[in-house]
Amino acid sequence: MAISIARRHFIAALGSTAAWPLAARAQQPAKEPAMPVVGFLGSTSPGPYMPYVAAFREGLRDGGYVEGRNVGIEFRWAESQYERLPALAADLVGRNVSVIVAAGGDPPAVAAKAATATIPIVFQTGTDPVKLGLVASLNRPGGNATGASFLSVELEPKRLELLRELVPKATVIGYLENPKNPTAAVRTEAMQTALRAGGQQILVLNAGSERDFDTVFAMLAQQNAGALFVAGDGLFRSRIAQVVALAARYRVPASYNAREFVEAGGLMSYGTSLADAYRQIGVYAGRILKGENPADLPVQQSTKVELVINLKTAKSLGLAVPQTLLVEAEEVIE
Repeated sequence: MAISIARRHFIAALGSTAAWPLAARAQQPAKEPAMPVVGFLGSTSPGPYMPYVAAFREGLRDGGYVEGRNVGIEFRWAESQYERLPALAADLVGRNVSVIVAAGGDPPAVAAKAATATIPIVFQTGTDPVKLGLVASLNRPGGNATGASFLSVELEPKRLELLRELVPKATVIGYLENPKNPTAAVRTEAMQTALRAGGQQILVLNAGSERDFDTVFAMLAQQNAGALFVAGDGLFRSRIAQVVALAARYRVPASYNAREFVEAGGLMSYGTSLADAYRQIGVYAGRILKGENPADLPVQQSTKVELVINLKTAKSLGLAVPQTLLVEAEEVIE
């Protein structure tokens, strides 16, 4: 049966109309992949840690990642309340971030590891990560975690030796520790052993929050401690000005594990560069975002160790700094 011209035109138009949505969909640009998000789990407050966060961002940039351009960062800060870390880590896991950066020492790393066995974790710790159960070995971490281990606990015997050299007549040495730190008991026992071996008494001072500082420093004075050894902890680092001011008020020679204390007026420090460790974990986060497996990335060890002495503080305390220490110092602040 013949088909009229009008009907042929109608059928042709109908065919073109039916094909148009398919052609239009084919011409639409493909959707860009979602921007990856890094979950940043911090143990303390953001303010005092901004220089370290800047170092972390620098490490990310080295890998080609710039916040807001091709990567997002979700920050979670525990405000030195370590008991909050498990919930904060679980929140990041629930948001399905691409990688979790656990910064601020051992507590965030332990919390992140307990929260997920699948999301990659990049940690920063001052303790042996194998002993903490974070990795199987330094060279072949296995599992979902890797990171940077900066020397802290390993340097404490040397730091104690330097303090003894500076304050040789101190028979009682105070040891300031945060009892909420998961490694506190082990570190305190090691310090007790070291001091007793040297014939000195140890006065253990526990500060789990900033409210405890006034009490422990008053106790330090009551017990006539001749010097103070401050353990490495995120709480103390987030309250540098307060700790240094109390040491000055009670006129007690104090040793710290980071130069920032000495730059704020503290007496002496011996430790690794924390900024360098944060840059390293930024680099690793970038490599993981590009597809590398944390199980195959060796734990980086920060080996840059520095002794910093504040001569002005030493003079105010009536201390003569031995020439041997001045020669060994990376920096002397006058």
